[in-house]
Amino acid sequence: MMPEIALNILDVAENSVRAEADLVEIEVQIDTRKDFLSVLIRDNGCGMTQEQVQRVIDPFFTTRTTRKVGLGVPFFKQAAENADGSFSIRSKPGKGTEVKAVFRLSHIDRMPLGDISGVIHTLVVFHEPTEFCYRYTYDDKTFVLDTREMRAILGNVSLKEAEVSDFIKDYLETNKAEVDGGKQV
Repeated sequence: MMPEIALNILDVAENSVRAEADLVEIEVQIDTRKDFLSVLIRDNGCGMTQEQVQRVIDPFFTTRTTRKVGLGVPFFKQAAENADGSFSIRSKPGKGTEVKAVFRLSHIDRMPLGDISGVIHTLVVFHEPTEFCYRYTYDDKTFVLDTREMRAILGNVSLKEAEVSDFIKDYLETNKAEVDGGKQV
């Protein structure tokens, strides 16, 4: 099992990139009053049939040729359910896929969110052709990083450029801290 939710998000988003998505939306919502942490990852990739969706939650199935099992999605599902939460995958061939995991925030078995800013930074910088829209909400405060907006401002400047990459990392860390008060989730 992965030690933090952020690594599960990375795994699912990497699947979206492999599914040839040109837009991946990631939403992390924390509501302390309602006691939940919700993760939604939506893409416009190739999508899956219902049979493929059922197989993707099977730990002994993978489409990769480099290994014989696919544990990322089944572990993510198990982690949510172990924390009194829920897990769902909706997908349509040619339309994309949506993965949602909900955790009871105060549950003793809920893994920590982890380095979500580092994960989003990695996705944005190392998958340049893919657009990412990331929304982080903590109670009533929200911030958004949308690479489409960044590219409109930057023009042809690569997000991998050191100054741009550093800006993105700082933007993610600073805004997360402003939204959640620097709390460890």
